[in-house]
This record gives sequence, structure tokens and C-alpha cells, in this order.
Amino acid sequence: MFKASLNLALAMVIVGSSVVAGKIMVDSLPVFLSSGLRFLLASALILPVLFLKEGGFPKLSRRSWAILALQALCGSFLFTVCLLFGLRHVSPASAGIITSTTPAFMGLIGLFFFREKISVPVMAGITLSLAGILVLNTGAEGGGGGSSALGFLLVLGAVAAESMFLVFRKWINDPLSPLAATALISLLGLFWFLPASIYEYIVTDISAVPVLGWCAVIYYGVVVTVLAYLFWFAGVVHVPASVAGIFTGIMPVSAVCLSALLLGEELRWFHYSGCFLVLAGIMLISGVFSRYKILRGASVQDI
Repeated sequence: MFKASLNLALAMVIVGSSVVAGKIMVDSLPVFLSSGLRFLLASALILPVLFLKEGGFPKLSRRSWAILALQALCGSFLFTVCLLFGLRHVSPASAGIITSTTPAFMGLIGLFFFREKISVPVMAGITLSLAGILVLNTGAEGGGGGSSALGFLLVLGAVAAESMFLVFRKWINDPLSPLAATALISLLGLFWFLPASIYEYIVTDISAVPVLGWCAVIYYGVVVTVLAYLFWFAGVVHVPASVAGIFTGIMPVSAVCLSALLLGEELRWFHYSGCFLVLAGIMLISGVFSRYKILRGASVQDI
């Protein structure tokens, strides 16, 4: 349990750092080119390991390949494009907090698209998460936070795309190891970015890109794209889904702290308030309060 928890925690720390790395990356390179290079590097690293460890690509049905392609479109392409373009209009700390509302969006997708029943605590958690976004948006626009409504909408689009990515994963019935899943998503992510990244490579003066920009691309490709997925997949199979959901609360904390430490971003009241509301929402959605009551002898229904 400790090892699984450590893997999940490390994955979320890395995902939080991706917001900071993404900000550095888009300040140095075009979005599609930097993302294409990121997935090219990730694929070059993970594919040889896949062939060495598992002997090649897994045998999947056409349906599974189609779902994986849609997964990569949502989780790799649309998520990355929306997030990186959003970082041009919203602060990294705010973006990190917004991206942590994925559990809330998952609940809304289940409600509106799959007619899933949502308990009162989960609905309260969704409401708190959305309230956190509202506080961030209001505070950033009214308090000189350097953010805009367009930036918030783009980052929310990234969250919606990531949520669909997680939904599509449930529809794959074929056996798929964490290593194979990481390799295929990286390769398919490269496929979606390739046309636009080739065009931006042609029209971009590569010699003008600073060293820090290239370091951000390498970090995004090696650490965020490969290690974060491997850590997450290695841990999530050993804990209940509700417990795994709690660890997503580490992501906004990581993003906010690293934004202050590495980018020198000034944290204001709306960052703290928004982060508190989102974390409280995640805890409600994950059922942590219900489990605490059970430990104290209270009788509550599962959520």
C-alpha cells in the first residue's frame, strides 16, 4: 500500500509541475512544435523498452485501437493544446488548480452523458470544485492576476478533454499493461501532432530557441509524458479508485508551490481560496469524509 501511495503521489507532483514546464515551453516554442517534439522524445524512449520487455505491441481489437486513438486525441492532443494556449492567458498557479477539477468533470460527464446517479456528497463536491474555479476567475480578473476569461475557458476545455480520456479508458476490454498503454498513447499523441508540428518547424527559427525552452521540452517528454504515466499506472492498480482520487489533490498544491518557487508568481487570496474549495470538493467526491465517519463508528451509505 505504501509503495502504491508513493507512486500515485509522485505522479501527481509531476503532473502539477507540468503546468510550470508548459509555461516555460510555450514562451520559447510554438505549441504544436513543442508538443510534437515532446511526444517524439517520449516515443523514442518508451518504444524500445516496450519491445524489450513485452516483445512488441499488444494484440488489440480494431475497437480497442479506435478507442486508443480517441483517447490520444482527447488526452494528448486536445488537453495539451487547450492547456498550453490557455497558459498564454492565465497564470500557471490558477491553471494548476483548474486542472485538478477533473473528478468533478468526470461526475458531470457521468450525469449528463451516461445518466449515472450522483449522491449528495458527490454533487456537493462538484459544486465546491466549480465554486473554486469561479473564485479564481473572479479574483484574477478583478485583482490584477494577469488572467482572462479566454484563458479559463481554454484550461476548462483541457480538463473536459482529460475527463473524456479517462472515460474512454474504461471501454478498452483487451489486456493492456501500464508500459504498453504509455507507449501507445505517446505514439498516437505524436500522430495527432505531426502535421501541425512539421509546419511550425518549417516556419520557426529554431536557432532562436533558448536553452531553457529545450530543457522544458525534454522534461515534458521524459518526466511528464513517460514517468508520470508509469508511476500512476503502477500505483492505481493496487488501490481503490476512491483512494486514487484523493491523490489528485496533490496536483494543484504542486502547481501552486512550483509556480511560486520557480516562476516567482505572487500567490494571492484567490489562489488560496480556490485551491481550498477544489481540494474540499475532491475529498467529498472521493468519499474521504464518509470513510472517516465509518472509522469513528458512524453508519453512512457508500457514495
